[in-house]
Amino acid sequence: MKQFVKYFFRILVLLIIALVVFYFWASSSTLDEKEYAKIITVDEFTKPKNDSIFSIATYNIGYLSGMTNNRAVAKPQSLFDNNLQKVLTETKKINPDIIAFQEIDYDASRSFHVNQEEKIAALGYNYRARTVNWDERYLPFPYWPPSMHFGKVISGQSILSKYLIKNQERIVLQRVESEPFYRDAFYLERLAQIVKVELNDKEVVVINIHLEAFDKNTRVQQFEKVLGIYNKYAQDYPTILLGDFNSRARDYQAIIQKIFAMKETGNAAFNFQNPPNTFDTKKPFERIDYIFYTKNSIEYISGKVLNEFGQASDHLPVYMEFRLK
Repeated sequence: MKQFVKYFFRILVLLIIALVVFYFWASSSTLDEKEYAKIITVDEFTKPKNDSIFSIATYNIGYLSGMTNNRAVAKPQSLFDNNLQKVLTETKKINPDIIAFQEIDYDASRSFHVNQEEKIAALGYNYRARTVNWDERYLPFPYWPPSMHFGKVISGQSILSKYLIKNQERIVLQRVESEPFYRDAFYLERLAQIVKVELNDKEVVVINIHLEAFDKNTRVQQFEKVLGIYNKYAQDYPTILLGDFNSRARDYQAIIQKIFAMKETGNAAFNFQNPPNTFDTKKPFERIDYIFYTKNSIEYISGKVLNEFGQASDHLPVYMEFRLK
């Protein structure tokens, strides 16, 4: 009996050591932090002619997983290939000058190591601004079964532009304080991605965000930080704030109501009585994705929720046409 107990505890200690080693290895980064924010320029594309009307879109692309996003279900490569083709086809049709993405994969086993930003940029986007917010050697999620684990993930937020992106800033927002350490180590960073795009010799600030989805208090803190950033730039530049706010338009207690009440801020493709929904794409029932803009420097022409993108993601894109005043 003593011998059995001795061997049992040895095995137990070895298992604990193995788990600790796995934890530190899996949660470690694969990239140098200098790679977390970069601008890529491709010179061979034809530069767009100066125009008076511009277009911009925001799209939580959900790493092209459609309605399987975060669910423990089989995701064959054909699902991602078909969804990518759908996005390429529909993006080519609307042909926006600028597109801001959330949840886009650069190198992830969950999406078969396809650089999704690169594939979409090949449609003719000379300039790419990338901010990584998830860099894990192995992501053990969904938790069960292990065969559904995401594995290696390098993912984040991108802005693709046909016009010059002059600079970029990556701001990490408030983390969820109540998360246990072992979950927090694998949780993505919520970001504000800020770029300046040169449109007809004018600098336009674009702020691309993806706020906390599950913890309301954290989302409120993140929103207040983002609103401060927006207000700072709005004093001096035409400014567009867009992305996945994870805040419901029909919830009158939601933090998004604060920006709805700002008279000098416009809200693209939005109807206060019956706002078009962006989530989910199987049967859209919520509006959580938005494009806001400074009315004093940007003239709104038109906007819409792009239902044509279907279930390539669990979100629908929002699109806006505008002029600079």
